Amino acid sequence: MDYFFVGIGGSGMMPLAMILAGQGATVAGSDRGLDQGRVPAKFAALEALGIALFPQDGSGITSNRQIVVASAAVEETVADIVQANALGCRRMTRAELNARLFNRAQTAIGVAGTSGKSTVTGMIGWLLHALDREPTVMNGAVMKNFARPEAPFASALVGEPGLYVSEVDESDGSIALYAPKIAVLNNVSLDHKSIEELRALFGAFAAKAETAVVNVGDAEAAAIAAGLKRERLYAVAVEGEADLVATNLVPEPFAITFDLAERGGAARRVRLRVPGRHNVANALAAIGAARALGIALAEAAEAIAGFAGLKRRFECVGAAAGVTVIDDFAHNPDKLSATLDTLRASPGRLLLLFQPHGFGPLKVMRRELVSAFAARLSPEDRLILCDPAYFGGTVTREVTSADIVADLRASGAPARHIADRGAAAGALLAEAGAGDRIVVMGARDDSLSLLATDLLAQLAARG
Repeated sequence: MDYFFVGIGGSGMMPLAMILAGQGATVAGSDRGLDQGRVPAKFAALEALGIALFPQDGSGITSNRQIVVASAAVEETVADIVQANALGCRRMTRAELNARLFNRAQTAIGVAGTSGKSTVTGMIGWLLHALDREPTVMNGAVMKNFARPEAPFASALVGEPGLYVSEVDESDGSIALYAPKIAVLNNVSLDHKSIEELRALFGAFAAKAETAVVNVGDAEAAAIAAGLKRERLYAVAVEGEADLVATNLVPEPFAITFDLAERGGAARRVRLRVPGRHNVANALAAIGAARALGIALAEAAEAIAGFAGLKRRFECVGAAAGVTVIDDFAHNPDKLSATLDTLRASPGRLLLLFQPHGFGPLKVMRRELVSAFAARLSPEDRLILCDPAYFGGTVTREVTSADIVADLRASGAPARHIADRGAAAGALLAEAGAGDRIVVMGARDDSLSLLATDLLAQLAARG
């Protein structure tokens, strides 16, 4: 098969392209970021896999034998799409293509939830790989366990096509395309859709599976679990009543330990190399998926301890001049709350740079975003919001970063709006002192990691 990806550098597009290339398909693509010169190392990694890259001007689409794959963010007016339509190429969305690969697998494990999908997917992928199951994994983030100098952007793992692990997306409703053998549901909270829509989407997804692994420690997920057949439910919870439970949590700055026990069984001590109560819940979900496959609890517990985490998920970039720099994907109220709660478990002032991932989410989540920050910031902390990520296309700017900051300041939170991201980073850097933690937060923009690395270099240059 011959595929052309429009927007091949996207977090959901790149791993699909990598999987197809690894399975022997002919893959090419274009990307606005490539044309703009953003994150060149990512596109070099694709070329190293034999994937041909073209400007996003229609020049890469030359035959109606090509299947043209585009994400929802790509407008019909983009030159590649215009050319594909003119040639009569078959069109697929990213979700349609992933669902086709997923549904063809004999054992398909789908990971759903508002937050934690990528981490749980990475955990399951690592567990199965460590136990010699050779899974194919489609993730939206780089999995540190599989990243190597020659393959730094390991958001996919190419293994057996019959064992397919993927996160599934509710934001565009495409979760409805997937037919999982094992469905994992981590949590349900406000992000792209209303709670009512999310309940329906997640509930239908879980009901399709032979086994649904559900975090019943989350109230909304627990309500969905209550509607499932008990023989098809494997419930997990942190310090709750479930089939698999974690208790006695002891946090560390970049790790956490806990007791793990299956209903009626003896507890065993587990140490995760990623921090936070939310990551304990993620680990329970991953271990639950392993149990649904018949993997022994002792084996799964031993393997999960080797999970190294994901890039941009509470990632410690380094420390210099007494200041620690952390790079984090947090962008919705649930993720921001989890990150801030994890940070609060250790001492040190917080210097936060938050780049919202779009104007639309600011409108939908305005009140919840303000509440998440206002409830967790101390007067000595500093929060700066720059303008949202924007890479072109049509967008309505009804609610801005300045509006969020105005709400935060009205609530007494130490927040500022500095439109330019570089200037915002400079302002935090000027304040940073020994014991502080600088946290770069936001989604949909790979260059945030470069910013975090640059901040660390500037701190180191202080001597």
